[in-house]
Amino acid sequence: MIAISPTTPVLIAGPTASGKSALALHIAKSQGGVVVNADALQVYDGWRILTARPDDTELAQADHALYGHIPYDAPYSTGHWLRDVTPLLAGKRPIIVGGTGLNFMALTHGLAEIPPTPVALRTAGNEIPLSMLLQELDGQTLARIDINNRMRVQRAWEVLQATGRSMAAWQDATPPPLLHPTDAVRITLDVPVDWLNDRITRRFDQMLEAGALAEAEAMLPDWDPSHQSSKAIGAPELIAYLQGDLALADAREAAIIASRQYAKRQRTWFRSKHKDWARIDISSTDLSTAITFKS
Repeated sequence: MIAISPTTPVLIAGPTASGKSALALHIAKSQGGVVVNADALQVYDGWRILTARPDDTELAQADHALYGHIPYDAPYSTGHWLRDVTPLLAGKRPIIVGGTGLNFMALTHGLAEIPPTPVALRTAGNEIPLSMLLQELDGQTLARIDINNRMRVQRAWEVLQATGRSMAAWQDATPPPLLHPTDAVRITLDVPVDWLNDRITRRFDQMLEAGALAEAEAMLPDWDPSHQSSKAIGAPELIAYLQGDLALADAREAAIIASRQYAKRQRTWFRSKHKDWARIDISSTDLSTAITFKS
């Protein structure tokens, strides 16, 4: 059983569709605190439905921060997120929730202050195949990143090209963390694959019912696959449908498969990086028995 103090920061990580936001809201409603987004895509003001940002009903039940505060066409990195989250650590008790493992790693272990990547370099990198990007990277960097995650691989390549210094070398010069791991309650949601895959399917269908297609239609005139916000799972697939390249049923199936593949990568990350985090399987655990609240 996990005991939570009303003054202790709470970190909640887990794969997509695993119930992270529901747990964060449960803690905030039961004991107080502000729910702080740590997801790399929920920061954008576009794709609210497809990124599963909290809806108006959820926002009304507790304070929330760092959701939808960045323009859909703006760049946004883990460094940006750290700067945005810093003042929140000194205010109302934060309940930080998301599926972006790198944000949690940077928060609790520090982040190297790497200079920003020139736009021209990023544009050039977008055109290079993943296999070629990987060939440019050193062994130490390759051992530290998810080599199947193009965004992370390209970021490492951009750093090397822009600074002449590997990502691993920058990381080795990392400053102290903003939040020491032992100063927070750290929870990783660990759920069965079959249960999660079913949730992913049902959630995407719920997104379609909630207006995801209309959301895609609204974003279509400004669609640019190079935007970070365009990485929202389901966005490329629904845009392809609207552009006549996919049938809706095929777009739905492709989005569900992409979401399951993303969840698999997330689970791999959390198994590797969160070995000392508390784990909860909410598929078979009542939150009232898994968590207790200290007064």
